[in-house]
Amino acid sequence: MNNSVSNTARLLWAGLRALLVLTVVTGILYPLAITGVAQGLFNDKANGSEITSNGKVVGSSLIGQAYNLPLKKGQETPEPDLKWFQGRPQNGLGTNSVNTQYKLILSGATNRSGDNGAVDGVCPKDPAKVEEATLCQWVVAAKDAVIKDNSVNGYTVRSVPPDAVTSSGSGLDPDISPAYADIQVHRVAEKNGLSVAQVQKLVDDHTDGRTLGFIGEPTVNVLQLNIALKELVAKG
Repeated sequence: MNNSVSNTARLLWAGLRALLVLTVVTGILYPLAITGVAQGLFNDKANGSEITSNGKVVGSSLIGQAYNLPLKKGQETPEPDLKWFQGRPQNGLGTNSVNTQYKLILSGATNRSGDNGAVDGVCPKDPAKVEEATLCQWVVAAKDAVIKDNSVNGYTVRSVPPDAVTSSGSGLDPDISPAYADIQVHRVAEKNGLSVAQVQKLVDDHTDGRTLGFIGEPTVNVLQLNIALKELVAKG
């Protein structure tokens, strides 16, 4: 009986010691070591890839932001503020009632198939011929809106890049293609009283090339571009 109690106590003490050691190693020392390495070598990324403007954190380079006018009565999705560069459609295509302003409660894109609403594999160009509440309807409507918003005096949009009318897988993409940025240049210049050359230079300066020169596609971070635009407008 005494041996049984002694053995049980010894096993419990051994288990407790293992628990304490593992708690210290995996719950304290390891996290501190990883945090130290991350802060020392990857400080910017470890802290959320923050973007600052005038000494204040205004967002992250990894999460898109909306540039909209105040929501009007009866609207589910606010209208875009056209003096700013616009990002990709937010968590879906066209209007949506789930994630209208890049809210971080949830993320995701439409679950509709690529040919949803297509006729013979192609989306009808005439909005009146597109089946309602389908991917094609949203894409066609978004394309028409992009052409309308960005066609200004002396400039008409001829081609609309895919990222202008489709959301990313997360619905929170912070970047757009240089092609989408380019078709917004004339509209942004007109709305802000700037020359096209000034705004185009902003886009060129904020275009990031492919990773390592061959991975991915060139991108433009919308938040960083709009911060630079705000600074340029302030200079007069």
